[in-house]
Formats: sequence, C-alpha cells, structure tokens
Amino acid sequence: MNSSHILSITTFIYGFSAVLYIGAWIFRKSFASRIASFALITGALLNTAGFAARWAESYKIGFGHAPLSNMYESLVFFSWAIVVLYIFLEYRHKFRIIGAFVVPLAFLSMAYASLLNDQIQPLIPALKSNWLIAHVITCFLGYAAFAIAFVTSSIYLCKKEDGDEKSPTRSLLPKKRDLDELGYQMVMFGFLFLTVGIVTGAVWANSAWGRYWGWDPKETWSLITWFVYATLLHARILRGWAGRRIAWFAIMGFAAVLFTYMGVNYLPGLHSYG
Repeated sequence: MNSSHILSITTFIYGFSAVLYIGAWIFRKSFASRIASFALITGALLNTAGFAARWAESYKIGFGHAPLSNMYESLVFFSWAIVVLYIFLEYRHKFRIIGAFVVPLAFLSMAYASLLNDQIQPLIPALKSNWLIAHVITCFLGYAAFAIAFVTSSIYLCKKEDGDEKSPTRSLLPKKRDLDELGYQMVMFGFLFLTVGIVTGAVWANSAWGRYWGWDPKETWSLITWFVYATLLHARILRGWAGRRIAWFAIMGFAAVLFTYMGVNYLPGLHSYG
C-alpha cells in the first residue's frame, strides 16, 4: 500500500468521524462522540503514516524531499495539523461538540487534495533548501490554529448569551466565555507560529533569491494576515476587546489566511507553485 492509498483511506475516516461528531451533536449521543474521537485518532495516525510513507517514497525514486512542496502535500499536512491540534484541545478541554465543526474542515482539506495531482515531483531549485521544512511546518501550524479560532468565533456569534439559549442543539455547545477564551488562545498560538514562519521564510528568501523581502503576492498577503492578527491581539490585550468584536476579527483573519494560502496562487509571483 503506497502513501496515496493510505491518505485516501484517511480522507474517508475523517469524513466518517465528521459525520459522527455532527450526529452526536444533533442527536445528543455521547456514545457517538466517543466513537468519533476514536475514529479521528485513527485517522490522524494514518495521516501521519501516509505523510511518512510519501517522504520515504520520494527517496526511493531519487527526489528525496519532505512532502511539503506543492498544494497536494500542503493540504495533507494542513489537515494533519488541524486534527492533531484539535485532538489535543479535546483532551484538554473536553469540548467534543466542537469536533462537529472542526473535523469537517480537515475532511474538506483532504477531499480537495484528492482532486489534485498526487504524483511526487522533484523540487524546483528555489525549494531545495533546509529551510523548507521549518518554514512550511511553522506556517501551517499557525494556519491550523487560526482555523480552529475561526470555528470557535463562528460558534460564538451563533450562540445566544449563556443561560438564554433555548435551542437544544446550541445549548450543548461550550459557553460563550469559554469559546471566547479558546479562540484567543488559538490566535495567540497561531500568531506565534505565523511569525516564526514569516521570519524563516525571509531567511530562506535571502538564501534563494538574495533578498529577505521582495513584496511577492504571497509575502505581501502573509504580512497582511500577520497585521490582522496583530491588531486583534493588540485590541484584546491593550484595549480590552472581547466577545463579538474579537470573533469578527478572527473570522476576517482566517479569510486572509485562505487568500494567502490559496488565492495568491492565481497571481503571478515566485510562490505561484505553492
């Protein structure tokens, strides 16, 4: 069984887990949520195995590089990062219901990847650097945290005030103050890794192209995304903002993340391969 087969199975398991999480939320069945968690952990292990197998396969065919060099591979890692980070949060906070909204993101990422070319390709010259792993991993850990912050912020905006919620399904969701705090923690985590990702990317750019910054579309939008979340943290820490305003900021930030990740690939630039 090669890496593509393993990752295809992973996609179906993530989908199965997402359905179970959603079913557990709608029908209020805790047993289903426990099965969903077990399925998700199984999927994460397979995702890890598929990632490692693809890395090993690249050496067997003579290319020998980390599977982080194109859209297919980055989507696979993005899904892995979302799931692993969510599993940690579920274990720590016991908010299994949030899985009904987070796990579908991982499934959609893997499903989209399955539509792309999964052939292992040699690295273009600019990507042949030891900075590849550090830059991509830190950026996507940040993206994964921002994805979860987007989910918690969206749930926050959909819920009524704690104690006033009359909908049986929405009443099962975490309290608004918990959602607000969890979203803030995820933004802090994501901001740290995005910052490291931008710094490592600048060092890599200097070694590849002889300059730290060139206002390439992806560089520019990475900086815009960084400023959005920096403004959010400034408003939260120094101005005392919380609740709806911060939730809208987190949603706007994730929109910038998605454009940075996928939108700029349709613009001419040095990062158009990614």
